[in-house]
Amino acid sequence: MNIVSAAAVPIVRDLDPVHGVDRLPWLVSAFALAATALLPLYGRLCDAYGAKRVLLGAVGTFLLGSALCGAAGSMDQLIAFRAVQGIGGGGLMSVTMVVIAQFKGPEERGGGGRGGAVGGIVAGLGMAVGPLIGALLTDHLGWRWIFYVNLPLGLLVLVGVALVVKLPPTGGSRGLDFAGAALAAAFSVGLLLVTEWGGKDYAWTSPVILGLAAATLGAFGLFLWRQATAAEPVLPLSLFRIREVRLGFAVQGLVGVGMVGSIIHVMLYLQVARDVAPTLASLYLIPMAAGMAGSGALVGWLTGRGHPASTFPVLGAGCATVALALLGLSGPDTGLWAVLAELALLGCGLGQLIGRLVTVVQEVAPRHQLGVATAGIRFFQSLGSALGAALFGTVLSRVFGAGEHGRPLGAIRTLTGAAHEHAVRSFTDAVDVVFLSAGGVLALAFLCVLRLRSAERASAVGGTSAA
Repeated sequence: MNIVSAAAVPIVRDLDPVHGVDRLPWLVSAFALAATALLPLYGRLCDAYGAKRVLLGAVGTFLLGSALCGAAGSMDQLIAFRAVQGIGGGGLMSVTMVVIAQFKGPEERGGGGRGGAVGGIVAGLGMAVGPLIGALLTDHLGWRWIFYVNLPLGLLVLVGVALVVKLPPTGGSRGLDFAGAALAAAFSVGLLLVTEWGGKDYAWTSPVILGLAAATLGAFGLFLWRQATAAEPVLPLSLFRIREVRLGFAVQGLVGVGMVGSIIHVMLYLQVARDVAPTLASLYLIPMAAGMAGSGALVGWLTGRGHPASTFPVLGAGCATVALALLGLSGPDTGLWAVLAELALLGCGLGQLIGRLVTVVQEVAPRHQLGVATAGIRFFQSLGSALGAALFGTVLSRVFGAGEHGRPLGAIRTLTGAAHEHAVRSFTDAVDVVFLSAGGVLALAFLCVLRLRSAERASAVGGTSAA
């Protein structure tokens, strides 16, 4: 997902130099919509047919989409093929964590949380190297290679999984709730489109947005009814009766909102307010990625040595909240070293949250529902990420427009002198509102994590008493 951001301009220049900029957001949205919509179904497929088979299918679909994207001859084709790539990407987001969990036996599921720690490390490394690799490939080989590079790596993964990975047999039913999966896809895509289009392409009170919102609510109601009545639901409502699972889903969704919204707007702040080149701006994410990887590794090591695992999500949510609040106080004259330090602190916080939340849910979920529980937490994270990007984008445009009397964001680069300085100040004020809003979201996540910690302690005491 990160590698595409560096190739946006060359893609538009090559495929559609006249109207391509207006359609550029769909390169990201098509992938996110397809990946999010299919996540619930992937969980049930893992429980029914085994995580190994599903992982092979997801990797194969991702590679097919990558090859098609590299060969695309128009923006329409590229957007459509990004959706194919996203179908496979949804599996890569969730099935990999199911496979890691199944490497451990039932008696080991409560210990260590190393799978979650590895997930945090890989996420941090991907965030750091994605834009940089994208820029290098685009500059030296052409933008099509940001997709073709997946092919040799993916084929290596396919061979490795097929020959090396050995998982226990699946004991789940083979029934699949395709109607439930379709309803989940309908309401999640509808929700993402409402937040993507509302206030930008269409007014919030326009018939398009109101009609789409009504259809989304209807699909959500039908989805809940289907999950309550289906024999093999894609997201069993019984999981929400488990307090740790319920809180884990909520926190993961809030983290998705705050994380993606903040990353996107840090890049905008650096490029617009500080005049940092796009390729150089991507390097500013390295401290954040290093914080995620370092804290994820440290959490795995400390929990393996017996330190209470419930402590780290609390520390992580607290660090992330403080970091976003500090970013919200940044201005055009704030030292870039301070921005780097704040991003490193944000990474340290997120690294203690992301992997651990997956592990919490996997530890308490019934064994036969491990796949749907893992896919569920990834579903809420993905949905939160897409919502955060759309909602904070609307906040940025509205606050900036209020300070500049309706002037669009794209006009900043055309201004000079005092008008340019005033516009940059208005933009910085708008970005500060976004960061403070993201900090408020993480503060809410902090409160949920406190409740999650008390739930884990209560479960631990209950288990000890029973023993």
